[in-house]
Amino acid sequence: MRIISALELNEALHRGENYQIIDIREPYEYAACNIGSMHIPMGELCDRLAELPSTKNVVIMCRSGKRAEAMANLLTTDFEMNNIWILEGGIIAWKEQVDQTLDLD
Repeated sequence: MRIISALELNEALHRGENYQIIDIREPYEYAACNIGSMHIPMGELCDRLAELPSTKNVVIMCRSGKRAEAMANLLTTDFEMNNIWILEGGIIAWKEQVDQTLDLD
C-alpha cells in the first residue's frame, strides 16, 4: 500500500498529476463536508469497482485514514489493483494541512 499526505496530494493535483480521490465515508459524512472528490461509500466500493479508473492513481480517503487503509488493503490484495493510495489522516489531515476552512463537525 502506498500512502500520500494531504499536502503532497494537494501539490500533485495542482501540478496536474493523474490522481482520482475516492471518498468512502458514509453519505451523511460526505454531505456535511467534502473536498469535491468522487463519493463511493465503503459498503458499495466492491460493487462499484468498474468506476475506479485504471489509468490514474486512485487515492482512497475517509475521515481519519483507518477505513481507507482497510479498503486499500482489500483492493490491493483481493482485487490485485496496483494503483491504490491512501490519504494519510483522511479529511482531518486535509483540513489541517490544506484547507482550514472545512467544517468537519
